Amino acid sequence: MAVRASRVFFETRRHLAKLFNIRDPNDISFALNTTHALNVAIKGYVKDGDHVICTAVEHNAVRRPLEYLKTRRNVRVTYVAADETGQVRVEDVREAIRPNTTLAIINHSSNLLGAVLPVAEIGEMLKERGIALLVDAAQTAGTYPVDVEKMGIDMLAFPGHKGLLGPQGTGGLYVRPGLELEPLLHGGTGSQSEAAEQPSVRPDRYEAGTPNTVGIAGLNEGVKFVLNETVERIHRKEWNQIQKLMEGLRQIPGLRLLGPAPGITRTGIVSFTAAFADSSEIAHILDQSYGIAVRAGYHCTPLAHETAKTLDTGAVRASIGYFTTDAEIDDFIGAMKEISRYYQT
Repeated sequence: MAVRASRVFFETRRHLAKLFNIRDPNDISFALNTTHALNVAIKGYVKDGDHVICTAVEHNAVRRPLEYLKTRRNVRVTYVAADETGQVRVEDVREAIRPNTTLAIINHSSNLLGAVLPVAEIGEMLKERGIALLVDAAQTAGTYPVDVEKMGIDMLAFPGHKGLLGPQGTGGLYVRPGLELEPLLHGGTGSQSEAAEQPSVRPDRYEAGTPNTVGIAGLNEGVKFVLNETVERIHRKEWNQIQKLMEGLRQIPGLRLLGPAPGITRTGIVSFTAAFADSSEIAHILDQSYGIAVRAGYHCTPLAHETAKTLDTGAVRASIGYFTTDAEIDDFIGAMKEISRYYQT
């Protein structure tokens, strides 16, 4: 049974490597979620006195570790501005570079605004300057093309429970060959047990303790489904449906849609504010009266809300997935029309 379990782990790494164009599956270590993976990457790579660049649309999973390092390790951080749609310019990232810049962290797509950042262009620019690139793929893994070779990604943090269709409590971190991190956790790995130090081999070096075998087995099935369907087909379906959703919401008086306009590249989310009601109140009504689940408030990304000028109001975020139907989108648009009429009549 133990051998079969270990084979499931390797098979999952192999499928993930195929999905992200990673040469060696052992360069992928499993994590509890994207937050865990980002902490492993950030705290394991950044040293005292380093300068780090990130964007003004980062999740708290990036911001809080960086703010921690600012106070504990004399690390300096520059948050590169984004426009109101969530887009970041390569030139602005370049201008933020200092002599002691060692790492840039880019959110592939904001979990509030949905804009897709130019990771490949940023990666090429950073590679010329010897600066490592860490990408947060929480919103794109499995639903938007991610290629670590073509995009110049040195480290990739991803969740298992979103676009990869796995269970909660799963995720991972890719670290390119030649780049070494100080392990975040130290403990049992089942290899080099006679040594007092954490093993030097991957992925054991970054995987201490008993693994989530059942969760990883579920993640494996999700990744196999994504590979079979193809990311391109999944993205195309989500793209068509998000355009339908945006066009419907644009017709409702009092709503302000956030992020890129219709027709411009984005992921499968649309966030909005309503002039007639608080975001949390709308979410409550959708849940209780219509059986529709949305996320309201600040989405653990106050930086993105500052960028969108919604820090005072929060926002409602509707998300679609590969199994969302056109009928469900019509139901959501109809529900928002009824809520709008109720408040404005």
